[in-house]
Amino acid sequence: MSGTNSERELIAEGPAIILVEPQLGENIGMVARAMANFGLAELRLVNPRDGWPSEKARSAASKADHVIDGTKVYDTLEDAIRDMNFVYATTARERYGFKPVRSPVFAAATLREKFKAGEKTGILFGRERWGLSNEEVALADEIVTFPVNPAFASLNIAQAVLLMSYDWMKSGMDDVEETRFQPVEQRPSTKEQVFGLFEHIEEALDARGYFHPPEKKPKMVDNLRAVLSRRGFTEQEISVVRGVINSLDRFPRKHSKAAADSADRPSADMTGPGALENDVEE
Repeated sequence: MSGTNSERELIAEGPAIILVEPQLGENIGMVARAMANFGLAELRLVNPRDGWPSEKARSAASKADHVIDGTKVYDTLEDAIRDMNFVYATTARERYGFKPVRSPVFAAATLREKFKAGEKTGILFGRERWGLSNEEVALADEIVTFPVNPAFASLNIAQAVLLMSYDWMKSGMDDVEETRFQPVEQRPSTKEQVFGLFEHIEEALDARGYFHPPEKKPKMVDNLRAVLSRRGFTEQEISVVRGVINSLDRFPRKHSKAAADSADRPSADMTGPGALENDVEE
């Protein structure tokens, strides 16, 4: 889903994302993209397998260059979190220990509070194949785990970062139902505009021999109007429909061979089962 707009404010704040021994540059790039989607910007790598920098990571980041350019690399996890006040470790596996286990919503709210208080925080993510070791989890303050299918709990690293980043973004919203943009405001049509649409369509259809045989025209008109008035049109929608009809009117009407052939053909498609006149009960 495309939505990059360099003219709008770029949100770049919050906890650091720390990847422990990531393997593929493409995965790092997708992590950077997920972070940028939800306003995170600080990425730390612990001993990346293929080194750094990585053009594969930059390509996969889909223009999240501010995250890629600011990425820092560390030899050990201890070095990567040495300056932090509070750290979460993410895991989908059951761990036996004394650390509190939090949901992403709770963890995001905690991180938001600490961020506002000026504390430096981070979230640990483990290797693509087997995650974090018990020793690495022990370096964190608390654990955050995702509500996943217990029989299939393996998450792609970028997916895990995306989920956590999403909850981080929501934790800063006054209303979680708020959206970043709204549909174009439209005015409801008046009945006069609807009547004009009826007349426009009926005149265009009549000119092309649609109401055939003639004795069925009143019923077909009633059914057509019932369909067109089933929901409330806006002014813009009526303009669109009438624009379509005006476009069709640029072609010949009743004197065209196609219109004449249509009028002479059997009218089963207009009067048989499923036809327009049968859509509304007597």
